[in-house]
Order: sequence, then C-alpha cells, then structure tokens
Amino acid sequence: MRTQIDYSKIDTIQVNDWAELHDVLFADSWNESIGRYRSHYAFRGLEDSAYPLSTTLMRLGGEYAALERHLLRNFKKYAHRDVVQKDSLWHWLSVAKHYGLPARLLDWSYSPYVALHFATADIKQFHRDAAIWAVNFVKVHELTPPVLKEQLESEGANVFTVEMLSETVKTLEGLNAMKPPFVLFFEPPSIDDRIVNQYAFFSVCSDPTLHVDDWLAQNPGVWRKIIIPSKLKWEIRDKLDQANISERVMFPGLDGLTCLLRRQYSPRN
Repeated sequence: MRTQIDYSKIDTIQVNDWAELHDVLFADSWNESIGRYRSHYAFRGLEDSAYPLSTTLMRLGGEYAALERHLLRNFKKYAHRDVVQKDSLWHWLSVAKHYGLPARLLDWSYSPYVALHFATADIKQFHRDAAIWAVNFVKVHELTPPVLKEQLESEGANVFTVEMLSETVKTLEGLNAMKPPFVLFFEPPSIDDRIVNQYAFFSVCSDPTLHVDDWLAQNPGVWRKIIIPSKLKWEIRDKLDQANISERVMFPGLDGLTCLLRRQYSPRN
C-alpha cells in the first residue's frame, strides 16, 4: 500500500515515478462541500526547474516597467480594432500577450497535463530537471485588496474574468497604485482554439517588477513546486503523446503538427 502524504504541508516536492507524480498533481482536489473533485490549483510547467517565474516584460530588460505602457499603446494603435471584444485594458492585455507582446502576464493552465506538456516539450532540455508550479488561486485571491475580494464574492466566482476586472481596474496606473502588491488570476477571452485547448488563464502582478516566485515565497501555504527528475522526462513525454496531450492539440494547425512529428521522429540520443 502506498504511503499517504499530506502534500499541502510541503512547498517543494521531488517525485520519483509516474504514479507519485499523479498523486502530487491531483492532491487537494477533493471538494468536500460539493462532493466532487474540483482542484483550485493553477499549473505552470517549466522545462528547467531553475527557471524563475519571470514575465516576458521582465525578460525585455532595461527600464521595462516604464516601457510597458508604450508597448501596449503602440500595440493598440497598430492592431486591428476587431481583435478585441471590448476596448478595455484587460482585453488588450490578453490579446497582446497571446500574440507575443512582452507583458506582465504569465500563462497558466487549469490542466496539470498541459503543464506537463510544456515541462517536457523540448527534448533538448531532457538532461535538466523540470518543474511544475501549482498555485491555489482561491487562497491567492484571499490576499487581494477588499474591492477585488468583494467582486469575486458578489459574482460567486473563484477566478476573475476580463469583464470583472474591467469594472474595477481600468488602467495600468490604477493597477500599479493598489497596495500592498498582490497577484491574481483571470481568464482571457476564448480568442482562438489555442486558448481553449490549453485550458489557459493568466496571472498578473499589481507591481510589474514583482516576480511571482518572490511573492509566493512570502506567502507559504498557497503553492507547491513539483520537481521532475530528468530521468522521468522520456516516460512522461511518451505517455502524454499517447494520451493525445501534444503540440497537435496545444497548437492546432500545421505548425503544431510539424512540432509533434519532429520530436516523435527524433532519436533519443
């Protein structure tokens, strides 16, 4: 019989096999109040466990925080106006991030398998340990300012939508001014099949210079980091492909298909 472990009391966990990995990924998913398995965790997979939770805006370098509004302003100026459902900060941020503009948003998924896919997608990184970050977004939202907590409660929701945030935070300046710094999760519009198939949503920091992992370190009990040893990556990758969790689904179209075929037909060495 397998030993039962209370993973809620452990921040960093290294798994040893496929079965243990599943135990950790689906830990704490039982919801007693409704009698269903409904996880409150957001998942993000990293090919290298040493990678920080840094945004593409941070990776831009330089005075990136000051450049954010200029990036967004010019994206709005040159993008087609019909790419957003509504002219709001949150719609524009979602679309800009989706198409690759450096932004303070981070990609997450409700699906632990999607996170596993991104942690094992690049076979050139198979010599490195991978990581899955799992963050309890319900507990995270308990640490947001009262105006945001009240909005979630009034909607009976666990995660924000762009419509909800558009009613409360209308500008980047307004977001930056909210103290103390916090993190929240929101669902973007279903822009295309990629967003839908990846079961995707975003995190955002009220301070563009705040690393999510630094904020998490200050708030234990709302997250865990699952370390996947490099020796498990081939097994995980092959089993995900068999379960149809691959680029062909994550990135519908010929580009996703060619990524899958290139990896499948690459020699193990």
